[in-house]
Amino acid sequence: MIYQKEIPIKSSVDVCVIGGGPTGIAAAITAARAGASVFLIESQGCFGGAGTAGLVTAFTSFTDGVNFMCGGIGREVYDRALAAGNKLNGRSLPYTPESLKKIYDEMIQEAGVNFLFFSQLVDVVCKDGKVSSVIVASKSGLFAIEAKMFVDGTGDGDLCAMAGASFKQGDDDGAVMGATLCSMWMNIDWTKCGGEQNRMLEKAFSDGVLSQEDRHLPGIFPTGKQSGMGNLGHIFKVDSTKEEELTEAMIKGRKMLPEFVRYYNEYLGEEFEFAYPVATASTLGVRESRRITCDYELNISDYYSRAIFEDEIGRFSYPIDMHVSSATQKSYDEYYTLFTQRGYCDGETYGIPYRALIPVGLDNVWVGGRCICTDRYMQASIRVMPCCFITGQATGMAAAICANNDCTSREMEISELQKALVKIGAFLPNFQR
Repeated sequence: MIYQKEIPIKSSVDVCVIGGGPTGIAAAITAARAGASVFLIESQGCFGGAGTAGLVTAFTSFTDGVNFMCGGIGREVYDRALAAGNKLNGRSLPYTPESLKKIYDEMIQEAGVNFLFFSQLVDVVCKDGKVSSVIVASKSGLFAIEAKMFVDGTGDGDLCAMAGASFKQGDDDGAVMGATLCSMWMNIDWTKCGGEQNRMLEKAFSDGVLSQEDRHLPGIFPTGKQSGMGNLGHIFKVDSTKEEELTEAMIKGRKMLPEFVRYYNEYLGEEFEFAYPVATASTLGVRESRRITCDYELNISDYYSRAIFEDEIGRFSYPIDMHVSSATQKSYDEYYTLFTQRGYCDGETYGIPYRALIPVGLDNVWVGGRCICTDRYMQASIRVMPCCFITGQATGMAAAICANNDCTSREMEISELQKALVKIGAFLPNFQR
């Protein structure tokens, strides 16, 4: 079938950002504050991605125990989240989804970013390594956005893939980390802590209460005096770039939830005896998707060596959080070993090079978030939201600089980017000022 239609150009800007999760938020705000005209496209009805629509209502650590790694946009989100009444739990920062939605709305509007919700990237116009426009579907129909520079903050590398960039996905057999449909819970008595939430799993398996013998149970985490976020159950063999598999996974996630209600009510004592879920997320919690091929692949050796790069745009230190890809003891043992034997002390970090954000074969496109160029192990570390702020603001700043100087992503002086990032608070201790 061939379908042809003339579509309107809605806007022509310096920088177009696709995806309004933490990567896209950081990219759009940074580019706009640097003087670029910016248009941000988001498919959901709110900013935040997994952190809001996905109900992943807790940030992992913003610090390495000594240094605040996520300076810049990450620091601003962190400060605003605390000012909104959210409270630290150790190094993590739980929050209510509505508080974060409001923070993102305010930051985007204050920066003067043009944006649309309920708008989905459907195609890319690209020639000779340069993207000239993106095609977007919305309630009013199809339209195009023209831009000098583009940032892929989709979490799936959609823009890059549509533009012809190569990528890797999963292990050698295509297996990816299990996804989760997160949930919000009420009526939890956090004052009656009964111990590890996985302590009764084997009993529940033998009793047939939990139909899937998945020993990796992240659990329910506090979000208020009697509320919590449920990161419960893995849904395996989900390719987040295929709508059929996403559809099936959402149905399976909701079907699994009553099993966990029974487990928490009947097996874990007074703390959860009367707990119940009040909502499931409107989008699936995907942990692993495409890894776009860029000029450098960040790898597990870089993690263990605490690598330093001349072109680094940030530093990070989250463990290799490789969730299980199957409900087997072997998969759980691999996760547990990688996550707990990280070997990092307070103050130790690894660098993230600019080259890992530049897709091979594309001259005016950057990728941020979990889709930057890494091996599987490093993706399991960089995929979390605080690191998305780091890579996102780097892509936004680079795009603004290149738009202003009419140069490609590889022609830009890396020192100019690093200097600009340091000026807004980025943690770059190895940058020679």
